Amino acid sequence: MFGYVTVNKPEMKVKDFERYHAFYCGLCHELKRLYGPAGQATLTYDMTFLVILLTGLYEPETEMGTCRCVVHPVGKHPIAVNKYSTYCAEMNLLLAYYNCLDKWNDERQLGGLLASKVIQCKCRSVENRYPRQAQAIKTSLERLAEIEKGREASIDEAARCTGELLAEIFVCHEDMWAERIRKMGFYLGKFIYLCDAWEDVDKDAEKGLYNPFSSLRGRDDFDESCLAVLKSMMAECALQFEALPIVEEVDILRNILYSGVWVRFGAVQKEKRQKERVHE
Repeated sequence: MFGYVTVNKPEMKVKDFERYHAFYCGLCHELKRLYGPAGQATLTYDMTFLVILLTGLYEPETEMGTCRCVVHPVGKHPIAVNKYSTYCAEMNLLLAYYNCLDKWNDERQLGGLLASKVIQCKCRSVENRYPRQAQAIKTSLERLAEIEKGREASIDEAARCTGELLAEIFVCHEDMWAERIRKMGFYLGKFIYLCDAWEDVDKDAEKGLYNPFSSLRGRDDFDESCLAVLKSMMAECALQFEALPIVEEVDILRNILYSGVWVRFGAVQKEKRQKERVHE
């Protein structure tokens, strides 16, 4: 489900992309340090965004360094690490664990079950440190499973589960900014869920799986209708973001929120249209 919250590289300044990549590699570094290669394999763009968001808002001391990795074996590359890199690594692991369980429960994907077993013991300590976030993930996914089983017709009800899940993960501190950050996470979570549903609607129909957009599938204005819903989610998310006093990382974050989140949508839409032309 996750993976939509990334940058639009062609629209970024070189220095901004290098800084973004340093945070991305910093999160990867923290996942490996805390949980080994199994944790490192769970790395997502979504939690990289959260690292940068929390860094921009709270301006913690950030350690800049260099390291080598499997992806960059020849030369060292820059990394940026701070306390929010650690927090997001822990949230990244929790999301990966429950996402793997969800795949097993929904589609009986053996890979999901095996992956969850690998990181299960590592998640227990994270759950103990962050009971609010862990409970939000568990409760939201259980509710989503009920909705999918009952074939809930409401698009909003299904999307709300992922929204509530991400809302609690986004809030690292219960402070004066918590309400806005929680709303940001809520609308971004709904956007992610609905993007994923839009992308998978044909595949889900073939497999007989639940999809909140099933009732709209086949309409001439299907993509336009879905796009309108998605734009409304991101408009609400951006409204909350712009009220936060972020200066240092604001250009990177705006690139993601106003442009990067649409990169995958555009690529999938182009692919769908090419397939339609082939079958005409």
